[in-house]
Amino acid sequence: MNLSLHFLGVGGAQSPELGSSSGVLERDGEPLLMIDCGAEALSAYLAHYQSLPDALFITHTHMDHVAGLERLFYRAWFERETRRAPRIYAHAHLVPLLQARVADFPEPLAEGGVNFWQAFQLQPVSRGFWHEGLWFDVFPTRHHAPNTSFGVALAGSFAWTGDTRPIPEMLAHHAGAPSLIAHDCSLRGNPSHSGTDDLAREYPQEWRERLHLYHYGSEAEALAMERAGWKVARRGERLALSKPCAAR
Repeated sequence: MNLSLHFLGVGGAQSPELGSSSGVLERDGEPLLMIDCGAEALSAYLAHYQSLPDALFITHTHMDHVAGLERLFYRAWFERETRRAPRIYAHAHLVPLLQARVADFPEPLAEGGVNFWQAFQLQPVSRGFWHEGLWFDVFPTRHHAPNTSFGVALAGSFAWTGDTRPIPEMLAHHAGAPSLIAHDCSLRGNPSHSGTDDLAREYPQEWRERLHLYHYGSEAEALAMERAGWKVARRGERLALSKPCAAR
């Protein structure tokens, strides 16, 4: 089993030219799990894989991470006779937020007779979930209000933070070596996102080789972070992952 992490997009909400921040876990070259589904992310997925995602994990419900779900609904519904419904894993705390953000429209189809979630397999999760024989840990992150944002990890292989401030206690538990850590970061942090000074202050030096930064504002920011010694993910980049540990 060969695993890789494909960065579909690496930009923040105001950087569509970098693509909506999203990743795809690939197994033996095939997509296994899409992480987040912003508007640009779904377009990138379709361009790379020529089909709809079979499974998605949603980190939080800001529109640059979930706006693509409306378009995915239409495609999934009208292709329901030829393919299975996409599976959406989301923390139980996010379900009412997802309902309010993308599903609570009086009629998803003008013709009526269809509920939004009929096009999907919505699977609320808490500590984690099984998918295609692998156990994925789910953990809370620090983004706006408590219980509104969650990361996902495959033990020994990778952790994806989603939008977050530094979370050393979570990564120490869920992203031990040799796990690759895909981390929200730009040149300067703010109350909802990490900056490089935050990571330098709160994370041990030995994590630095495993951190790959995304959700930044521009290519100029990416270059500045690289000059300072950080690894920066680029749109379309694929990174090889270590073999996961046994499920805990």
